[in-house]
Amino acid sequence: MKLLWLHLLVCIFGSAPLALCTVENPWQERHHRVKRGWIWKEMATPEGQTRFPFRIGTLRSDKPNGKYVLQGEFADTYFKVDEVSGDVHGWETLDREKKSTYNLTALLVDKTTMKTLEPPETFIIRVIDINDNAPIFKQESYNVSVPEMSKHGTLVTVINAEDADDPTMSGNAIVKYTIIHGQEKFYINEDTGQIYTAVSNLDREEQANYEIIVQAKDSPGQNGGLSSTATVTIHLKDINDNFPMFTENQFTFNVSEDRRVGDVIGKLLVIDIDEPQNRNTKYSFLKQMYEEWFHIKPNQETNEGLLILKKPLNFEGDHNKFKMTVDATDYSINVGAARPDKRKSLTEVVVNVLDVDEPPEFTQPYYLFPFKENKKDIFPGTVSAKDPDKEKRSVKYSLKPERDDVIITKEGTIHIKKPFDREESAWLNLTVIAEEIGSPTNKASSAVVYLQVQDENDNAPELTYPYVPRVCENVANEHVILNISATDKDEPFPGMKFTFSSAGHENNFTVQDNRDNTASIKVKNGVFDPNEAKFYYLPIIIADNGKPPLTSTNTLTITVCKCNEKGEFTYCEEAGKLAAVSASTIVIVLVSILLILLAVILAVLFIRRMQTKSPLILGKNPAEIHEQLVTYDEEGGGEMDTNSYDVSVLNSVRRNVVMPRYEVDPGPTLYAQVQKPSRTGDMFSVIEAKKDEADNDGEELPYDTLHIFGYEGSESNVESLSSLESGSSDSEIDYDVLNEWGPRFKMLADMYGLEHLEEFAY
Repeated sequence: MKLLWLHLLVCIFGSAPLALCTVENPWQERHHRVKRGWIWKEMATPEGQTRFPFRIGTLRSDKPNGKYVLQGEFADTYFKVDEVSGDVHGWETLDREKKSTYNLTALLVDKTTMKTLEPPETFIIRVIDINDNAPIFKQESYNVSVPEMSKHGTLVTVINAEDADDPTMSGNAIVKYTIIHGQEKFYINEDTGQIYTAVSNLDREEQANYEIIVQAKDSPGQNGGLSSTATVTIHLKDINDNFPMFTENQFTFNVSEDRRVGDVIGKLLVIDIDEPQNRNTKYSFLKQMYEEWFHIKPNQETNEGLLILKKPLNFEGDHNKFKMTVDATDYSINVGAARPDKRKSLTEVVVNVLDVDEPPEFTQPYYLFPFKENKKDIFPGTVSAKDPDKEKRSVKYSLKPERDDVIITKEGTIHIKKPFDREESAWLNLTVIAEEIGSPTNKASSAVVYLQVQDENDNAPELTYPYVPRVCENVANEHVILNISATDKDEPFPGMKFTFSSAGHENNFTVQDNRDNTASIKVKNGVFDPNEAKFYYLPIIIADNGKPPLTSTNTLTITVCKCNEKGEFTYCEEAGKLAAVSASTIVIVLVSILLILLAVILAVLFIRRMQTKSPLILGKNPAEIHEQLVTYDEEGGGEMDTNSYDVSVLNSVRRNVVMPRYEVDPGPTLYAQVQKPSRTGDMFSVIEAKKDEADNDGEELPYDTLHIFGYEGSESNVESLSSLESGSSDSEIDYDVLNEWGPRFKMLADMYGLEHLEEFAY
């Protein structure tokens, strides 16, 4: 096989005769092929040839007088065969990296008949690689990082370049790496492309970034190798390797004495050239005594030291100036990478306390004063406040808000003027204001006073619930029908006990004290007589053991019910429920009844009084009322214009219509009495006659004072709507027709309708 490859190389690159380059199958004689005359199965040619045609190989068959034909991939385009000699030539430049082999078929046919003389034989043309591709990096530039101060030989990154040539041909695809720029700080493994640090003192604060150029070259040890380059940018990652340094040797702060605890009274500036995430400055006082007054808190964003007040300042005291030495360091620093000569920084901090006019100071932050309930004019305690300034001004006290039941004296003593009930309010919170007298700034301060109302035994115990006990008629003796308990509005105390006893009238029941603040109601004599009472009242005395002890009497209403054989209630009279109502409920009901009776009596008296004032109007006949009318304008047919006369007068006549007529002395009147016409149409003539009579009578009043009853239309079925004499029982006019005229005449229909008058009379 080695001899075959050597023979091919001589034919390709040498000058051997064409006949000698016809490669025969070395296994032909060994296998003695007789069915086939083909002696060639593979050809080879270098890639990249540009002189056409170039010879690739020869097809041979042991049968003469044949014609060679080529079929398959790119036959008669890339590859052509000489029909007579069988030489195969190439007519296009081949690229192994695109296609490395071609599959073709050789045929031997008769020149005349074109019949196949030799069966088709498949063979391969292989493209031989040449070094025509340079190594290519996966990316043109790389951005990588490595911690600063890394040790020598620390791996930074790995880069890789690929060569498309055949790796089996003379090292065409073997790549070697070298750094051609920046090799002072870094080196590279020529075989793997791994980049390492070449020194151990890479300091980010001196130089944060490095740029190196890496070359990848193939065919090592040979001339004419191809190469390419890539740029690698190396960033040094910061580590905490620099100590903080104060910007000043001394910091001075002037602080008012009224600054509150927790206030920031100054800032200590430091410089740390590390990146913010690696700044962990800690501050401390060289003398721990100052930690009682101040605290230095690092600001995570600015790395400043915030001087915070821990204790109130006092200009009038012994400490009105502080002079302290402060240390700044970083305990999380990488000591091995840091400079040993700069491991801590010291500065001096001076705090000058400034005087201000301060408000009075109470002796206690709050005050607690207990006092007994139901007491007045007592003084449970005194508050006290003093002026902390040098002037030592006097102090006056006041309560906010002001109260009428509690006051404060000028000495600060709390005065309880009115009694308090603990059951209503057990605590009272007051705010006391202390103000300097004569201060130009009116400084004031406040304190809270808690008044605790202490309990006295002023509430008697009572039943916990409004019990409604029931019992069967056939109940057995000594049967417990109910367990009761008690409650007390007073404050419970250890050992508090309630005792239960009967008031003496037990009837058929008894009270048994269980000595555990409960009692049992038991039947004394069982089997009740159905003819006897159905309800029994059992007074119970409940006593407490307070000081002084108090008692109360509570009455239980026990209902006797009918029961079935199982002892289940089948019938209980409802009265038993009413009997169980509490005394307070009965009082409320009685008071309500009394109030209703009082309201009824007042209403009756008022009605009678009104009736005594109205007989002058009600007793007048229509003729007298006629003299009191001012005007009754003509309204036309059915209009409701009633603004021109006093309706109350007419209503009085209507209300009086059912009453008996009073006999009136028929004395002389100012106007002649005219009989009312029986028909509506005669009203006009009556009015005209009255007018003429008044005009011609020189002794009577002028017509201007005549009371007019206007003509209301001849088509009206109800004639005149005047209320005069309308209440007479002998009227034949049907006023009920007004109900058919619509809602505008409803009022008149109600006033003069017969149905309404009959109902009113009834």
